[in-house]
Order: sequence, then structure tokens, then C-alpha cells
Amino acid sequence: MYVARESTKLWRRVCAETTAELQLLLQKWQLLLAGLVFQYIHGLAARGVHYLHQPGPLLQDLGFMALPELGQEKGYLSESVFTFIFISFLLWSFHPFIYHNKRFYTVLLWRRVLAFLVASQFLRIMTFYSTQLPGPNYHCREGSKLATLPPPNNALEVLLINFPRGVLFGCGDLIFSSHMIFTLVFVRTYHKYGSNRLIKLLSWLMAVIQSLLIIASRKHYTVDVVVAWYTVNLVVFFVDKKLPEMPDRTNGLSLLPVSTKDKDGRMKEELHKLEKDGRMMDEFPKLLNGNSVDATDWRQRVQMNGKHGEDTTHTVADATSAGT
Repeated sequence: MYVARESTKLWRRVCAETTAELQLLLQKWQLLLAGLVFQYIHGLAARGVHYLHQPGPLLQDLGFMALPELGQEKGYLSESVFTFIFISFLLWSFHPFIYHNKRFYTVLLWRRVLAFLVASQFLRIMTFYSTQLPGPNYHCREGSKLATLPPPNNALEVLLINFPRGVLFGCGDLIFSSHMIFTLVFVRTYHKYGSNRLIKLLSWLMAVIQSLLIIASRKHYTVDVVVAWYTVNLVVFFVDKKLPEMPDRTNGLSLLPVSTKDKDGRMKEELHKLEKDGRMMDEFPKLLNGNSVDATDWRQRVQMNGKHGEDTTHTVADATSAGT
């Protein structure tokens, strides 16, 4: 019985949250779609720079001197850490559908995340197209068949970006690290909207470990990681100030942010009801002032407290002026 009761509550919670999120999605879908489309554009740009890549000797790098090389057989470590960060953030962003404690709407959260990603990736595209460096990864070095790409036979070959092989074995898109863009955006977002202080500290620690593993795996030069750290943090800081702040749901309210059109419609409905009741002249000033107390009920309460005549008039006038 307990399991059945809790399952029913959970299902109702999921349905209510889904309804609220769908309403937001219908309002914000254009920006979300634009952010998702730009992810493809970013992948297309990374694929295009691979055609320009020319392998060469490794550049002198302080991180390569300080960190031991993991080798090809341990290159999966950095990808495993990144996958863990990505999946953890994805699951956390949908937790309002299940848990009672809700601090944000998932649609609005991902709207901000995609804005951060798009701004950072736009800067990244301009950077790695400006100067092509010889890739430090094993498949980008001299002698590797994957280091260079032959000219494409048709436009479709470029547009399809050879997913997922073209993404995993790309070369030339170095400054700055795409993995660090996603990692830092996710970590900063959880730092602002997350509630567990320990997880916040662990997330920053994971970002540092991810940085070191990327360098030790020779997937990026140290400069690619360093530039990502200050660029992404600055981008998130300034873009976050330009975006409207998300409504706080910690007080338990599940009201959606309504548009001006919705507010006007609700106001007209309220005025229509008041006209039917014959209390238009008494309630209209209070409705505009946000005061829902009925003037007639107020006078009756004052009279019951022993106030008559002139005192009653002064009390109602004082209440009206206080509401103003």
C-alpha cells in the first residue's frame, strides 16, 4: 500500500511538472532550437578545420613536461570523466520532475546553458580557424592516416561530418578545448543553482582532474586548457548578467512566469466578474493596487469592533491610502 501510494504521488508530480515545463517549452522553443542547431554548426566547423590540418612536430609545452604521458591505451580516462560529468549534470537538470525541492525550471535552465555554450563555441570557432596548430593527439601526428583528410567529393560528405568517427578523431580544433567548455559551463551552472555544497566542491575538483587528464592524454596543448578556463568563466559571467534571472522555486510555489498578454487577459476576466456582481466601483481601485480585501467586509469588521460614524470613515481612508 505504501509503495502504491508513493507511486501515485510520484506520477502526479511528474505529470504536473511536465505540464508546467511544456508550457514554458512552447514559449521558449525558438531559443532552445537555435542552441541545438548551433551544436551541429560547431561540429561542422570542427570537421572543416580538419581539412586544413597539417601534422608536424609537437610544440614545446610546459604541461607535457610536468605531466607524464598516459599513452593511447589510457586515453579513455579523460573521456570517462567527461562522460560522468555530462550524464550527472543531465540527470540533475531533470530532477525537478521527481523531487519535491525545486529551485528552477528545466527548460529555463537549459536555455541558459545553451546560451553559455553557444557564446563560448563561437569564440572557439574563430580561434581555431585563425591559426592551425599541429595536433598533439596520436591520430593527428605525422605518419597517421587520420592526420589529414583528402578533399571532399561532395558537399554531403562535409555536412554529415562523418559522425561519430569524425568527432572522435578530429584534428586542428585545438584552441580552446571543447571538453572544457562543456565541463566548466556545467560546473558553474550547478555552483549557482545546485544545493549541495559538497557536490559543488567535488564538481570543481572534477573539472581540475579533467584538465590534467586532457593534457596527460596529449589530446590538447596546455594553452588550450588554460584559455578555456578563463574564457568560459568570463563568458558565463557576462552572458549570465544579460539574461533575465530565473524564478526561484525554493518557496514551494510552482507558478509559471506569465507574459503581459496573459496578465491582461486575467485582468479583463476579473473586471468582468466584478461588473456582474455590481461591485465594480468599490473594488476597481483595490484591484489596481493589488489589494484583494473587499471594502464592504472591511466596513463590517470595523463596525463589529465598535467603530462608528466618523471613525469608520477615517479607518477605511487610512487603509486605502496604506494600500496605495
